[in-house]
Amino acid sequence: MTKVKFQSFWEKFGTLCILICMFIAFSIASPEFFPQPTNLLQCLLQSTVYIFLAFGEFFAILLGGIDLSVGSVACFSGIIVAEMALKGINPVICVLVGLVGAAVLGVVNGWLINVLDLHPFVVTLGTNTIFRGVCLVITGGNPVFNLPPWVKSLSTYVWVIPKPVIYAAVFGLILIFFTVRTVPGRNLFALGGNKQSAWYSGINTKRYTLLAHTLSSLLAGMGGIIMLARIGAAEPTAGDGYETYAIAACIIGGASLFGGKGKIVGVILGGITIGTINNGLNIMNVSSFWQKIVMGLLIIGSVALEKFVSNQAKK
Repeated sequence: MTKVKFQSFWEKFGTLCILICMFIAFSIASPEFFPQPTNLLQCLLQSTVYIFLAFGEFFAILLGGIDLSVGSVACFSGIIVAEMALKGINPVICVLVGLVGAAVLGVVNGWLINVLDLHPFVVTLGTNTIFRGVCLVITGGNPVFNLPPWVKSLSTYVWVIPKPVIYAAVFGLILIFFTVRTVPGRNLFALGGNKQSAWYSGINTKRYTLLAHTLSSLLAGMGGIIMLARIGAAEPTAGDGYETYAIAACIIGGASLFGGKGKIVGVILGGITIGTINNGLNIMNVSSFWQKIVMGLLIIGSVALEKFVSNQAKK
């Protein structure tokens, strides 16, 4: 009974416990810099890109799959917005076209998975390279800079709150409503829990696979636009390797690689945890090489911990 209670507690508050532990550890390691309000706000700002990519990755993982192309999709979306901005096109149209372009790449992923009947890992591994190649072709391998001021203004502050934090909060609320209160959201969970049962229940599995990957790329595209606004230029290598951060945020946030499990709130906390770790390690002047090692260990540790907790509860 105690083990079952612990599993229930860990499913609800495990990610928050990890985040609190990270905060305490970095505050002790760097008390003069890390716990300062300005730096904590910077942590949230840095986390927004990870959160949006994790939002997208969440829907792929929810179906028991994965999307390895979110980093390239984010890069593509940012490049589209930057190229259009240079031509003096209306900012709203630039952003909408960037998001639609990202969603189209998601449709391509979902369509290939359905038609070829291959695991999403294989398909998105291939499309990740293709999409990155498209980014390099569009830019000629060079960054797109000298952008109009409105691009940078997308990441400025409203009072003391960075705009990207507001975007993440708004999208988070929308996605919570979508996953909890709507039929398509609940169907995605059902499909991830048991594909065959979902099919027998009348759920169009191919249609919802397409929906999941479209959402995945659309949300990654939003992350790419925020990345563009923060950097002030579109780099053809932007977002390279960010799928690792997105996957880590989802797993730390309580999503199961086996599908059918997870919450948007957990994904948000997972994204903030990734941002906090990167921020804390940067303050401590830890090499980016070591940061990659830490991130890999976190992914393995999170999955192992989830499996351990589940096994203990079963016993």
